[in-house]
Amino acid sequence: MHIPDSMLQGNLCPVTAAVSAVVIIAAAWRSARSPDQPSPGRFGAVAALIFAGQMLNFPVLHGTSGHLLGGVVAASLLGIPSGILAIALVVAVQSLVFADGGMSVLGANLFNMALIGAGAGGWIRQQLAARTGTPAGRRLAGMLAAWISVMLAALAVSLELALDGQAALGTVLPSMLGAHALIGLGEAVLTAVLCAAFASKPAQSGARRLTLAPLAAAAVMALLLSPLASTWPDGLEWVAAKYHFLHASAPAFAGLLPDYILPGIRNAWLAGGLAGLAGVGLTFAAAWAAQRLLGLRAAPAA
Repeated sequence: MHIPDSMLQGNLCPVTAAVSAVVIIAAAWRSARSPDQPSPGRFGAVAALIFAGQMLNFPVLHGTSGHLLGGVVAASLLGIPSGILAIALVVAVQSLVFADGGMSVLGANLFNMALIGAGAGGWIRQQLAARTGTPAGRRLAGMLAAWISVMLAALAVSLELALDGQAALGTVLPSMLGAHALIGLGEAVLTAVLCAAFASKPAQSGARRLTLAPLAAAAVMALLLSPLASTWPDGLEWVAAKYHFLHASAPAFAGLLPDYILPGIRNAWLAGGLAGLAGVGLTFAAAWAAQRLLGLRAAPAA
């Protein structure tokens, strides 16, 4: 669901950038003052886990693939404000370093994946989970919220394309929702698995396991599993190719490791796996530093 530079070119880009910036700043303010603020290590590890998860495209019908968006995962493991920040950081690293999602449309990608995915998706999960008193009910709430978050993001992308004049809403919306209804099922399953595996449990002592377990999983996913990811186009690319609004053009910013390939390595699997591992390390370091800075700024008010 990463929109490339060539797909949105109008006034919608600065508008979504402004809205996303305001909400992300508000989320940072709220997170810094939350008593449940995650540690820098935990925040970095979950962000790295979602980065790696987004590399693992899984096949769906009609030659289409999907990948984890991770908004509900981030909101479940970190809280909604910190979840928004984690997804925003992942999307920014993907755009700046790997040219995955354009720089000019970064605001739209942040809006669709961080604000809708973690913000709206996390809130929906919270409301649904509050209506059940059983662990199974809460897991089901998370899965349903994850599916809804994908559908809401697909709706948002469709509206953005229509407002930008790229495609008629009546044409693009049914295809986007149809493709992402299936992708959302994968999102729901992955959300349940990741939340069950890496949720904070009261019996745990210290923060080391809360950091090391998701970080180790992210490293394994990026290095060993990402080369096995489906090469089929994702839902947005498939719809764009179908209706001819996917324009081939050089990105405004090429990134340091475009297409998740480490240059100078002839073996494609190794080049992709090492690039993914580099991305995991970079995401963890950037998220750790950002959360550490938030903690330091919040300290005088504590």
